Amino acid sequence: MSVESIDIPADRKDRQADVPVWQVRVGTRLSRVAAMAGVVLVVVLAVLPAVASRNLIQDLIFVLTMLTLAQLWNVLAGWGGLVSVGQQAFVGLGAYALFAGIVMAGLDPVAAIPLAGLFAALSAAVLGPLLFRLEGPYFAIGSWVAAEALRLICAQFKSLGGGTGMSISPSELSQMFGLKAVQAVLGLRPAAARDVLVYWLALLLAVLVTLAIYAFMRSRHGLALAASRDNAAAARSVGVRTARIRHVLWIAVAFATGMVGAVVYLQKARISPDAAFSVTDWTAYVIFIVVIGGVRTIEGPMVGVLLLWGLVTWLAQYGSLYLVVLGTLAILIMLFMPRGVWGAAARRWQWQLFPTQRWLGRSG
Repeated sequence: MSVESIDIPADRKDRQADVPVWQVRVGTRLSRVAAMAGVVLVVVLAVLPAVASRNLIQDLIFVLTMLTLAQLWNVLAGWGGLVSVGQQAFVGLGAYALFAGIVMAGLDPVAAIPLAGLFAALSAAVLGPLLFRLEGPYFAIGSWVAAEALRLICAQFKSLGGGTGMSISPSELSQMFGLKAVQAVLGLRPAAARDVLVYWLALLLAVLVTLAIYAFMRSRHGLALAASRDNAAAARSVGVRTARIRHVLWIAVAFATGMVGAVVYLQKARISPDAAFSVTDWTAYVIFIVVIGGVRTIEGPMVGVLLLWGLVTWLAQYGSLYLVVLGTLAILIMLFMPRGVWGAAARRWQWQLFPTQRWLGRSG
């Protein structure tokens, strides 16, 4: 059998060549530059303890842990529509699980951190079916009530200090993985070397959580989550399992939040129920960071946590007055910049360092 060739007129070939090919894109040129700059920044932050003071390292631990908590609350409430004011529950559970692992089970503090996250995730799996019966403001109130109940439960364990709390002794922290190596390399005392290790753990958590959220929101599961938030009935009609995806997100966020709580209280080396389950420290500040930075953006919490750090440092000498300033600033930003500082800047100048929205463009 012979195959006959078909001659296509030259003008038709030209018309076919002129037809544009369209592609769905997520990344931008600015985002690629930001990715390279981000790698450099992470490397600089990783080697910073070699030259930085202990006070700066402790400040950066605060910045990194609050950034991680803000990113987690942002994906839960901003993208998932689960506005929780009880995230301090998982911070407290992770912290108490860390102390229990060190004091009662004799675990290495570093090894106890993922176990603390697992304990918080298991607790979230139990609480999830109960809280998900509530919607909107009722879910927010229910999450806060659950956190208060867990605080009262933890206060009953006398072996963990009861209502007054407890501390981890230096001897229990002296065998911490990598502590002696940091002391030898950087020439630091045990307490300062522990701060460096906690700083590296906080940096690792911040980077992993940010990248995981970014990858998740760019995936089809991120689209399903956004569809569940916008219109759950419509999402279910096209096959999205809305209850399952929100429940899995709830557990994953609790797991990471529990590890953050463990890292925070490993650095503090002392815990009490009121501090570990503080709604101001672990939820109000986090909501403030996301609101002033920008909801539903990766960059927003980064901007918000730097603003919070600057304001707290600047206003620390005025006592509780800084809370009034933070509240006033949050109200003004919600009134005049509903998208937050980064959201307003991104809309004005079309900046997207971590683009999650898809757009249609020509190839090449």
